[in-house]
Amino acid sequence: MKFIYGKQDWLTFERGEETCFLMTNGLGGFCSLTAIGSCARNEHGLLMACEYAPNRRVQMIQRLEDTLTLDGQTVPLSSQDFEDHAAREDGRVYQAGSTFRDYPQWTYQVQGTEVVKRAALMPGENTVALIYEIDNRSRSEAVLRVTPHLRFVPKGEELLPGQRFVLERDRVSSNGRTLYFRTNGETISLPQALWGAFHFAQDAMDGKPAAGWAVVNHCIELTVPAGESRVLEAVYGMTQPLPAAAEVFSRLEAQNRALERRAGFGDGAARALVRAAGQFLSRRESTGGHTILAGFPFFEDWGRDTMIALPGCLLSTGRYEEARSVLETFLAYERDGLVPNLFPEGGEEPRYNTADAALLLVNCVWLYWKKTGDTAFVEKAFPVLERIAAAYRRGTRHAIRMDSDGLISAGEGLDQVTWMDVCVDGILPTPRHGKPVEINAYWYNALCILRELAPLAGADGAGYAALSEKVKESFGQKFWMEDKGHLRDVISGTDADEQLRCNQIWAVSMPFSVLPPERERRVVEAVFQALYTPYGLRTLDPSDGEFEPFYGGDRLKRDLAYHQGTVWAFPLGGYYLAYLKVNGNSQRSRDIVRRQLEAISSALREGCAGQLPEIYDGRDPVMSKGCFAQAWSVGELLRVYEALEALEKGGTSTWTTAC
Repeated sequence: MKFIYGKQDWLTFERGEETCFLMTNGLGGFCSLTAIGSCARNEHGLLMACEYAPNRRVQMIQRLEDTLTLDGQTVPLSSQDFEDHAAREDGRVYQAGSTFRDYPQWTYQVQGTEVVKRAALMPGENTVALIYEIDNRSRSEAVLRVTPHLRFVPKGEELLPGQRFVLERDRVSSNGRTLYFRTNGETISLPQALWGAFHFAQDAMDGKPAAGWAVVNHCIELTVPAGESRVLEAVYGMTQPLPAAAEVFSRLEAQNRALERRAGFGDGAARALVRAAGQFLSRRESTGGHTILAGFPFFEDWGRDTMIALPGCLLSTGRYEEARSVLETFLAYERDGLVPNLFPEGGEEPRYNTADAALLLVNCVWLYWKKTGDTAFVEKAFPVLERIAAAYRRGTRHAIRMDSDGLISAGEGLDQVTWMDVCVDGILPTPRHGKPVEINAYWYNALCILRELAPLAGADGAGYAALSEKVKESFGQKFWMEDKGHLRDVISGTDADEQLRCNQIWAVSMPFSVLPPERERRVVEAVFQALYTPYGLRTLDPSDGEFEPFYGGDRLKRDLAYHQGTVWAFPLGGYYLAYLKVNGNSQRSRDIVRRQLEAISSALREGCAGQLPEIYDGRDPVMSKGCFAQAWSVGELLRVYEALEALEKGGTSTWTTAC
């Protein structure tokens, strides 16, 4: 699927900044600019390098200023807004088109001269390549000038006072860092100048600092005689030798074609999601293995997000070796029955503040085994899985423990141990202390998995079988509300207990469901009626007095709305799998899901081309918000596409069919 944008998509400057692209390098580094080539966020950048994978990111080149001179007149090709909007760089008016598949491409037309610009990020390296094809069909000489705007500071930080940039023959140095470059154009030294203040419209909407500065100290020029065509190439990177620009593009294309072939999807949207999924996998230097980054441009690798994203991003796409690497890392870091929610950097200790990641790790081991039949891995992992179950039974950190009824209770004080984990200014908008519904659905699922895997590891699963039956009985008695036809969200003795939230969908969609079929059907219908949207599930029933219809503003306003109605994309995967399941995977149910999934093609075109975002507004989800690319959103929808294609080929769904 190729994403094509035209002049109507940047009818106004503001509309042109609503869509961006993303390329990542498998180290934590990335390249992201808008459809008109501007920076609408401080985190946008042509080269956001990563010095220590995956979290030590450095903004090297924020943007490019491109100009074209014809017959003595210089016009901008690039676009960028400034705090003084009157000084806006508005190359948008010359921009004829923009596309994205593996990399972005911009086309400009000025007085009989066409310039086609492409950018690509080298897999596995902090290297970006640029190719400009200039077709000068005018009657005068054309001069293309490309000026990089440099920062050389850690992601999110500002330029240092008095920061100096030193240009040498093939490199620029500043702040203890060196950026190398190669080009077939003419490199021209410029007096160092501070450039800005840029205006970041997307940050302004979120109540974040909306201004930033960069430095220029050189440019690259290419002259094209009248009636002739030329190609300008430039490569910037943090290691030598630098590759040729064409090699960067070919490596990126080859990587994506290999991902698509391995996954084997026939649907165009699914293939786009396969490429999107590949952008979240990264090396992790501190563990020597692979990890999954939760989202761009803000997030790092978190345990909960990894365990939710892994089945779709890696197992649905056939990346079994990488999945095993990720799982091995988390298994090695198990402590007191928990796995890290945030991994260590340098000498820091991991943070284990999550009640669901360890239970979801058990689920991922099961799904990995179902896909691969890797019994040796199960034998290695099983002792850790048993330690997880034992710790939950006797009690562990963050008040996570099994009650006498077999159900899991979690959280105390200001703990936030479920995915609804906001704590802002001492306020817990969704505390959920007590017995959360999805934690107990995961607990039951984990016990059933241990029962099934025990014989493979030479263990006795009878104890897990007995406990799972107790949990199932208690769950049905305490969570089900017959009069309402859906599950309690939490058992805490507060008014929040009976709120209608999306968390109950996982009681249906997990491989081992804790509910009988009739209640499963009623849960799916309740969720559809109140929470379903084409782009995700609402986190709270709109009829609830605590429902927040809009996500935006300063951090306090955003966090208070984050799980109080805001639409999240990733639960949509659980919903569709649950819907197929309760309808027996019938042809009619598959047709309905296929039809509803058509909206995903629209979502892939909006926000970040080829990606799915974190969230949308709760009332009317028309614009992506939060992270513009979110791993678990992509992964969960990939599971749905995989299930549909398997069913349509006469097979079964891997995800909700247990032994």
